[in-house]
Amino acid sequence: MNIIILGPPGSGKGTQARRLVEALNLFYFESGEFSRELSKTNPRIEKIVNSGGLIPEEEMTKYVSEYLEKEVPGGRNILFDGYPRFIPQYKFLEHWLENEGSKIDKVFLFEISDKETIHRLSARRICRKCGTVYNLITNPPSGERCECGGELIQRDDDKPEVIEERLEVYRQNTLPMVEYIEKKGILERVDGERPIDTIFSDLIQHIEGEDVKK
Repeated sequence: MNIIILGPPGSGKGTQARRLVEALNLFYFESGEFSRELSKTNPRIEKIVNSGGLIPEEEMTKYVSEYLEKEVPGGRNILFDGYPRFIPQYKFLEHWLENEGSKIDKVFLFEISDKETIHRLSARRICRKCGTVYNLITNPPSGERCECGGELIQRDDDKPEVIEERLEVYRQNTLPMVEYIEKKGILERVDGERPIDTIFSDLIQHIEGEDVKK
């Protein structure tokens, strides 16, 4: 089964994606982390990522295509978190999977308010040393540093002014694609402001229902 999870920054899609990956033994493609890895060797991409922007559409598709060909030949049992973001990227992914004898089975759209997005992300802190993610409200560290002793930092793209820019980018680019996918009958809207376990249970039920249809 191939699953796409979409949603604005801070919607909780990453938390649920990691749980689904573990529960269903899926390959995990996370667009944000993928972009940050690219930025480590490309100052231009680093500037884009730190400003809350997106890597140009065709360029990102090229990087993703090369990565998928190398890491998941066959195109099966993949969870895409935050990718695709544009209709042409969705069409590329759809076409690539079809060529591999596979398809997109389910798309989940996480929905939360802008206020909740800013509230959640501005409280996020990341360990500079090991990468552990904390939230000062929902999952605070035991002290001023990470358990590994590393310094806790706030990413530039988690600052309120950048979050607002990220939300605008999301609305302009991703929402038209959501309308396109919805017409295909594989989109499920998810209330991202509910408890984590409740959301996860809902996702599993939708996925199991899809398996039954097959």
